[in-house]
Amino acid sequence: MRRIFLLTILTALSSCADRTHPEVEGAKSSETLAATKLAQKKSSPPPIAPRKKPNLVAGKYRVKATHHGKMSWYSVKTNGGTKTASGRKFSNNGATAAHRTLRFGTKVRVTNSSNGRSQIVTITDRGPFIKGRIIDVSIGTARKLGFVNAGVVNCKVEVLSEP
Repeated sequence: MRRIFLLTILTALSSCADRTHPEVEGAKSSETLAATKLAQKKSSPPPIAPRKKPNLVAGKYRVKATHHGKMSWYSVKTNGGTKTASGRKFSNNGATAAHRTLRFGTKVRVTNSSNGRSQIVTITDRGPFIKGRIIDVSIGTARKLGFVNAGVVNCKVEVLSEP
């Protein structure tokens, strides 16, 4: 009998433990706090993530792949004429390049690693045929990149695609 009486009192006390005393100023019950938080979650709109701007090269190209290696230049004289593997006429001053595997017409941005200058060129020929080099650019492009006298420089080649 005594045990039942103690259990009844403990049960009654534990049910009162979550409630705050009404005389305490500013106190709220846990149910009221939970309801307030739920109402705040429902009323506030979900946060909007800022829209990321795509990283574009020259305002209209995306970088598909990047390669690092050595770059050299070639000219009409060193090419043995003006004919290219793609059938387009080669010009010393054109923004063209030779690559072993990229498709003809592919745009790439070549960057001279020694001075940071870069130029967008179109692949119109095959080459270079010297081990260790990844791209040959026209002599006009080499002038713009500042390595005509050096002949061969380290470079970064970024393969571009239109978005």
